[in-house]
Amino acid sequence: MGPLAGLRVIELASIGPGPMCAMLLADLGAEVLRVDRTEPSGLGVPMATRFDVAGRSRRSVALDVKQAAGRDAALRLIDRADVLIEGWRPGVAERLGLGPEVCLARHPGLVFGRMTGFGQTGPLAQAAGHDLNYIALSGALHAIGGADKPVPPLNLVGDYGGGGMLLAFGLLAALFERSRSGRGQVVDAAMVDGASALMGIFHGLAAGGQWDTQARAANLLDGGAPFYDTYATADGQWVSIGALEPKFFAELVQRIGLDASFIARQYDRRCWPALRAAIASAIAAKTRDAWSALLEGSDVCFAPVLTLQQAQQHPHAVARQAFINLAGVVQPAPAPRFSRSQPEAPRPPVAAGAHSSAVLAEAGFSADEIAALRAAGAMAGE
Repeated sequence: MGPLAGLRVIELASIGPGPMCAMLLADLGAEVLRVDRTEPSGLGVPMATRFDVAGRSRRSVALDVKQAAGRDAALRLIDRADVLIEGWRPGVAERLGLGPEVCLARHPGLVFGRMTGFGQTGPLAQAAGHDLNYIALSGALHAIGGADKPVPPLNLVGDYGGGGMLLAFGLLAALFERSRSGRGQVVDAAMVDGASALMGIFHGLAAGGQWDTQARAANLLDGGAPFYDTYATADGQWVSIGALEPKFFAELVQRIGLDASFIARQYDRRCWPALRAAIASAIAAKTRDAWSALLEGSDVCFAPVLTLQQAQQHPHAVARQAFINLAGVVQPAPAPRFSRSQPEAPRPPVAAGAHSSAVLAEAGFSADEIAALRAAGAMAGE
């Protein structure tokens, strides 16, 4: 069930990109076990377990790895895994006795994934930060927003795109290499590196003189071009226009009733203010739904700007079953899709330690050992 069926992953509980990476692997069939703390960490946004979408499809064992008994139990679980994911500040895993040197000495085939903001090395390695800071350092944040100021693009670029997804990519690459060498290794995934990798094309455009790095809303893909932007509709909603290519732009001009003379002047920047005003005026004359009825599915490259709830209900999403309902929480279905090894439906997230005793028993711990861990406070949960 799923292309990663049979892959065993240990996730040392963290926030943001680590859980996202683990969710991506679990969604595709990996057996992911999260090692949670025995007490709340005080990190992240407190909420009921069922709303923790990134925590779906795993089992959980709660261990106090600051205690020797809890650490040793974690190491025995790691010995059985293909992949370890940790998202702590550099040096923390080493201080706890769970660093790569210890784990790889016990289990040479382990792929040890490390998720941080600034990386394991460098002058900022120990600095605290969040997504916004990492993408600021990468140059990505400067390029996003209006002319007046950079705008946080949620935490998509650092935490999730440049973090969790790049870590998942690195882990699978290391597993492929292990299939030939038989050896594990450390994957050092830094969000600042991942965000920079996502910006690669813009470095190329800038080097070629095709991107103004000093200004926002001044280029083809940042809202500077009037034919690649969002516009307000008559009912106060928004639509997106992405008619970059001349043939698509020509269809836009024809369908929304602009002066045909704009077609030949699409890339004449001197014409852009007048073109923007003309598009804005045309779009403001109809509601978002009216424009959707007229333009969706055409070569204008159009889509309505939807809220999260509206996105769940859009006919295209419904037809593709792009969203699922887990424990009353509507959320995106696993992606991408596979022609043969389609994974099973995700499972709702569980509370920390929901499977502590069962997981340890499966790993070979005796009833006495489990009871001793519980008595010492090195294990919590069921």
